[in-house]
Amino acid sequence: MKIPELAALLLYFVFVLGIGLYFFLKDRKKSAGEKDYFLGGRQMNGWVTALSAGASDMSAWVLMGLPGSIYLLGMGQVWIAIGLLLGTVAAWLTVAPVLRRSSIAAGDAITIPQFLTRRFCTKRREIMVISAVVFVVTYCIYTAASLYACGTLFNTVLGMDPHTAMLIASIVIVVYTFLGGFNAVCWTDFFQGLLMLGALLFVPLLAVVMMESASWVPKPVKLPENYYDLLSGGTGWKSFADIVSGLGWGLGYFGMPHILIRYFSVKSEKEMRRSQVIGCIWILLILAAASAVGLVGRRFLGDALTGSQDGNTLVFIDMVRAVFGWIGSGTGLVTVSVFCAGILLSAILAAAMSTADSQLLASASAFASDLYKPLLRPRASDREMLWAGRLVVVGIAAAAYFIAGNPHCKGLMSLVSCAWGAFGSAFGPAVILALFWKRLTYAGTAAGIVAGFAADVLWYNFLQKTMIYEIVPGFLAGLAAAVVVSLLTPKPGRDVIALFERSRLPQEN
Repeated sequence: MKIPELAALLLYFVFVLGIGLYFFLKDRKKSAGEKDYFLGGRQMNGWVTALSAGASDMSAWVLMGLPGSIYLLGMGQVWIAIGLLLGTVAAWLTVAPVLRRSSIAAGDAITIPQFLTRRFCTKRREIMVISAVVFVVTYCIYTAASLYACGTLFNTVLGMDPHTAMLIASIVIVVYTFLGGFNAVCWTDFFQGLLMLGALLFVPLLAVVMMESASWVPKPVKLPENYYDLLSGGTGWKSFADIVSGLGWGLGYFGMPHILIRYFSVKSEKEMRRSQVIGCIWILLILAAASAVGLVGRRFLGDALTGSQDGNTLVFIDMVRAVFGWIGSGTGLVTVSVFCAGILLSAILAAAMSTADSQLLASASAFASDLYKPLLRPRASDREMLWAGRLVVVGIAAAAYFIAGNPHCKGLMSLVSCAWGAFGSAFGPAVILALFWKRLTYAGTAAGIVAGFAADVLWYNFLQKTMIYEIVPGFLAGLAAAVVVSLLTPKPGRDVIALFERSRLPQEN
């Protein structure tokens, strides 16, 4: 265990807990209500919104899973990054501004299920109940991926038992989410987004400098065939499946509740335009840098991480420690270098925690606003709603801890892809059609959510041998079901059409 690295990681924990405590005290003074806790009062600026959306999206997967896949398999895995980039840009430019206006027009909705219900001017609850089931199941898996990354980091860097590390991470995430709500989550995500970007840009550049030095001893490398070829699978089905599946990851952005909710929170049209620019640039840089880590890492580390299960996910960690070990030995500032390595390794914590906190808050808001108050406690006060949401945060975090700690857990990449596919398939078609198709009906929306989620789960369990990522058939199934059922059911009424038309108009602020 290296004490300076541990000190850097602990300092990071103190920092994020401090942010949670600050917003807890601030909101307590002004008696913050449901919209303040779950949506920051719709007062988020462009910078915070953009980096928060990005950080809550790019979990530890972008520092461990993506570089690890590229390190192991080559350029063919870059299609995932390309799909994510295209999906992010499309979501920011097309969905974000319209969704913000539509959520306000739809009775000031503060969650995705609320918006999908109020969009049809109805008090029916089927969509809220269906969504709650999808949220609970999927967020348990998604949050487990973040905790798994924390366990891997602490086990590798500090030699700590991964279960203990996951427990500590769970407690810290729950505490600052519990205290500060949406404001705390967004502001911690803002700083975490900066840290992630800085770390990913810095490390491959330092590794290249180290490899150009006279003291560098090349590592044994045996690259797979067509390692640097985007069509690493050749011209057959595997290549086609790699491209379709990689691009399919971009579909997830249209249905990811913890990312979409950021669009709700922007305080004005002007700030939304700023968020669009910043968000697109950030994702371009982060994905390019993560891909560079994987490619440079194969030359830098050689084949050292190819022989064990999930060993390839340690590329970033091993590069950071090697580079700063080299800097420390060359300058004599060993302690300072190890501390700096700990700061960069905190980027993995930042990535994991920024996603987990957003997921926990999104699930809490959906439970409190969409189930607890309308179905269980219609007269619940704002204070009671907040506590109901906080209890859900604790419950999902506990379930995620047990999933991540299960010996049969398939690892970080598997957990993330599973949850990403489920959300994208269930809510992606519903959100797009709700924003851009006037003929969509309530029944069609509900059918689309159920069909998309069911198709994703069935494909994952029975058709993985096709090598097509389950989000692609799941998304298509959800889209088809929503369109067909909408066309078979009565057209929306005048009030629904009027709300749709009103949401298309830009607002003054």
